[in-house]
Amino acid sequence: MSTWDVMRQDDLGNEFRVAGFDSRISALARALVLESGVPHKQHYWVAGPPERELRTNRELYLHFLQLGQEARSASWSLSAFLRALWKVSGPLRDRGGVEPDDVAAMFTAAALSPPPPFDPTWRTRDLALSGDEPSDHGDWERVLLSQLADLEDFAEAPPGPRARFGVDAPRPAGSGRRATPARWYNFDPATYLECAVAGSVGGWDAADGARVPLPDAVGTAMPRSYVRDVTAMSWADLARIAVCGQMYQ
Repeated sequence: MSTWDVMRQDDLGNEFRVAGFDSRISALARALVLESGVPHKQHYWVAGPPERELRTNRELYLHFLQLGQEARSASWSLSAFLRALWKVSGPLRDRGGVEPDDVAAMFTAAALSPPPPFDPTWRTRDLALSGDEPSDHGDWERVLLSQLADLEDFAEAPPGPRARFGVDAPRPAGSGRRATPARWYNFDPATYLECAVAGSVGGWDAADGARVPLPDAVGTAMPRSYVRDVTAMSWADLARIAVCGQMYQ
């Protein structure tokens, strides 16, 4: 069985093995947790076979579905999960894009990392995208912070029992511009994660038990989405994943 090692280089250039994993994604996630922790001069990376663990949208969907179930069992709030996700994405900020394994590792790391506290200034900050569409890690960050600001608004003005049918974030007077639509349907990590992948790349199957196919105009309900290969993703793709987590049904 292949193994992947999380390695550390200290500020003197010495290299050490931190831990070994039988999953590339688990190793990448641990490295992100360590890299995004308390500021330090050390460097962490993963050594091992470079072959990707996730190759299709189906595999990515199942990974997110499992993460959502674990987050539900651990009683994570969506705000806490997204704050942790924002933190662990930091080490990837200089990349132009990420592979599916990196995406899975980032969301996995969020479930392993203590979330930072909510910053009240996010609610009044100008979080509008830098252009018409998301283009880089900065825009991905604006999307997450916009969602976090919305969730804080909802904490002060709860959406009520019919929120799952769709409700707009309050965005009271004095709120800064935000990078995301005001409409919300999903308020817990499990639903957010399932909808994030189902809406952006597909990969779902009705047999998973998480999604009920709706009939089309001629009354036909597709039992599953098409399985296709997934390759490198841009930060725009990741922003779409996040927005689908918020809005997809």
